[in-house]
Amino acid sequence: MGDDEQRGGGAGAAHRADGLLGDLRAADERPVAPRRRADAERNRAQILAAAERLFAEQDPRSVTMDRIAKAAGVGRATLYRSFPDPSSVAVALLDEHELRLQGQLIHGPPPLGPGAPADERLAAFYLAMLDLLERHLPLALGAETGPARFRTGAYGFWRAHVRTLLVDHGVEDPDPLVDIALSPLSPELFQFQRHELGLSVERVGRSLTSFARRLLRSGNGG
Repeated sequence: MGDDEQRGGGAGAAHRADGLLGDLRAADERPVAPRRRADAERNRAQILAAAERLFAEQDPRSVTMDRIAKAAGVGRATLYRSFPDPSSVAVALLDEHELRLQGQLIHGPPPLGPGAPADERLAAFYLAMLDLLERHLPLALGAETGPARFRTGAYGFWRAHVRTLLVDHGVEDPDPLVDIALSPLSPELFQFQRHELGLSVERVGRSLTSFARRLLRSGNGG
């Protein structure tokens, strides 16, 4: 074998070696992303579980990022990579519960889902939201108090749903009524009625059922 052939063979061997090493490097690197994703998911689960306990145990507005990080056993940097503030953690927790209700509004049986008159659907929506607030009030207070409530994606969904009901009922100018219809579902108002006035969920629900029918009648010129 000549020198050129030997050199060519050496180059070929080097090329094959590089290819093999490249394959080995690629094989070694491929699992990194899934591992990172698994670590991120595990950290997120720890953060959400710890935050839910904190929101339930104390005033949700007093929960800080430091407390969430310590309770979850993660570093502050890890926490801030996923969430910018305590409110966003509460929103993420509340989203899981709200998404189920949103699915029922779209695809569920009447009167909560499609197929019932608008006033019955609005009354059923009120009752479903009262149930959600009763079970998850600390999260709602942590996520949706004050002006921040109007900027959440969930509020936008509830607003679109109620507006559709008003339009279906024939309300001529539904937009001013939408937020009036949603105002009884403020987490702060629910907390005041339940825990300071001592009103039962059933009693509030009966009043809101009547309110739904009166609101649609008045909005329709009835």
